[in-house]
Amino acid sequence: MSLLNELFAGQSTIDFRPRWRISLRVAFALITISLLLLLTRGLNLSIDFQGGGVWEVPVGDDVTVADARAAIPAVDDARIQLVGTSSGNQIRLQAGTEALDQSEDIVSQMAELGGVDRDAVGVSEIGPTWGDQITGQALRALAFFFVVVALYLAWRLEWRMAIGALAAVVHDLLITAGVYSLFGFEVSPATVIALLTILGYSLYDTVVVFDKVLDNERSIIGERLAIDELVSQSMNQVLMRSINTTITTVLPVLSMLLIGGVLLGGAGIRDFALALFIGLLLGTYSSIFVAAPILVWLKQRQPDVRRSAELEERRRSREKAASNGADSDELDDADEETSKPAITRLDDDARLLSPGGGPPRPRKKGRRR
Repeated sequence: MSLLNELFAGQSTIDFRPRWRISLRVAFALITISLLLLLTRGLNLSIDFQGGGVWEVPVGDDVTVADARAAIPAVDDARIQLVGTSSGNQIRLQAGTEALDQSEDIVSQMAELGGVDRDAVGVSEIGPTWGDQITGQALRALAFFFVVVALYLAWRLEWRMAIGALAAVVHDLLITAGVYSLFGFEVSPATVIALLTILGYSLYDTVVVFDKVLDNERSIIGERLAIDELVSQSMNQVLMRSINTTITTVLPVLSMLLIGGVLLGGAGIRDFALALFIGLLLGTYSSIFVAAPILVWLKQRQPDVRRSAELEERRRSREKAASNGADSDELDDADEETSKPAITRLDDDARLLSPGGGPPRPRKKGRRR
């Protein structure tokens, strides 16, 4: 059976454990790079966060950004863009709050550039107070999201799974912010809404994986596999579901980005779809290669999980020795070697090692007939 058929049947046998070691290093490197970019370059915040003004005027096909910058000397550090729309090209000028006092001059210069009346120049002005309010609301929404999700996951699953899921969410947010900082994409309120939507998709994939881990852990599978094997097997069982969810979600977002954002020139649609597209890909990746290994790392530090792993290793060593034709003395030596550190003093261990699942019964003494 090919790998694709196995994926569709939920019977793939991919060993994620060696890949997790690499993925965690990659995640750490990407997060470090993103933090450095945010500290050095920062984010290109829209006027909704910083305050300022946006002036737009329709122009002919022969007008360039250089022409616009030369024709509008009122603001030196303005951001000027040539935007293509369904009705033709437009020159968009964006400047900070210091340019609001020069709005009349900017309107006159842009009207002259486009050869239109002053009324044809679109003006949007936002004061610094409004920008501060938007920023505060975005941060409060993000903090509220983290608290509610952490409490719900700790109650619905367990606190270790909540930590793994939130770590994956932080991974997605930081790397998305790093991509925006690296390429200078504008961060608008639509971007913030998309980021909050991303968190939902990222958590959905992670919760699907963790819920399967919890089911397997409570079943007989959890008694026969170490925790890293258990999580890897659970990942294989839901891998195709995660892939299908991502594909069916990314395709509409990609069409929205290309058609609505690029061809039709919708700035709001573009900002929303771009953040969604980046975050959806990161969310799928982080649920497999960030949240899962963090869960394994946390669970391996539980005393009962460590004890179960030692017992399972002990059982496998005995089975391997028996399959190789070892005699009883050799089996006892193998048992003694694999039981280090000593765990035979625990009554639970004797119960787990007995064939019937209960404590071994003492043999009654009597005379032979």
